[in-house]
Amino acid sequence: MFDQLFFGYCALMIIISGILAISLRNPVHCVLMVLVLFFHMAGLYLTLQAEFLAAVQIIVYAGAVLVLYLFVLFLVSIRQELQLDAFIPNPWIGRIIAVGLGAGLLYVIPAFTLGEKGAWPQAAIKELTHTKALGQELFTTALLPFEIAGLILLVALIGGLVLARREDAGLLDSEEIPDLANDAHGKGQEVAL
Repeated sequence: MFDQLFFGYCALMIIISGILAISLRNPVHCVLMVLVLFFHMAGLYLTLQAEFLAAVQIIVYAGAVLVLYLFVLFLVSIRQELQLDAFIPNPWIGRIIAVGLGAGLLYVIPAFTLGEKGAWPQAAIKELTHTKALGQELFTTALLPFEIAGLILLVALIGGLVLARREDAGLLDSEEIPDLANDAHGKGQEVAL
């Protein structure tokens, strides 16, 4: 009984925080709603006895990804962004698309069947634990997609560093350094180079 109530609570909070994350005007409040969503998703993983996934959900998503989002928000001028026109001028277009996607999901639900899928039955997972089963599946069957995902993330990291580098924020030219030193000595100040 408690598991069903806890699942209902987590599902309701995930839906509410997801809606608030896309509808609030302040980007910092949106990130905080996504944080609430991630914590409740970790709670759902705990009800499925997937403690490793719950820990990864909190450490990776709630910890690392949301901190990255906050750094991006601090680098962007929020006041200027809030004054920009909307990407889609009429919000009803987005609402119609969302209703269409929701109807498509509701149409597919009857095709969903419960049961064991894949090469790992529940008895084997309970015997081996979730973490070992996930590691064996990840580094044997799914090794190539895992390596490709790592390569894509590396390329994205390098691309982000290249885009974030500013040309005008480089070191001073070697010609300007002696001029600064002479100006400071002429005024009786010391400069540490």
